[in-house]
Amino acid sequence: MNTALWVVAGVLATAFLVGGVAFVVMPKERYRALGGANAQWVDDFSDGQMKVIGTIKIVGALGLVLPALVDVAPVLVPLAATGLMLFMAGAGTTRFRRKEWIFLAGDLTFLSLFAFVAWGRFMEQPFA
Repeated sequence: MNTALWVVAGVLATAFLVGGVAFVVMPKERYRALGGANAQWVDDFSDGQMKVIGTIKIVGALGLVLPALVDVAPVLVPLAATGLMLFMAGAGTTRFRRKEWIFLAGDLTFLSLFAFVAWGRFMEQPFA
């Protein structure tokens, strides 16, 4: 179980770190052009909001693995997973409001994976 939690957290952290950096360094229009149909939601947000979303993704990604790797406050790992669950609930709400049902399924998958990491690190394999 510990290995599965590390693998899932690592994959999620990598994906969210890359995505967060893209939000922070790319202009909104460039991200929209690269993302195609999956990135239409960016029209609902300003450039500043996109930078904040990217920063949240970066901090959350680091929180999924860094505290456990350096053994400093590892309780932050399930808290980061819980925070990213809430983040993905907001993303899902945006998809729902825009009636982007196919992409909503992806957001719910991410939410479920974050729930798995949070549950696993709170209950099954805590770092204590």
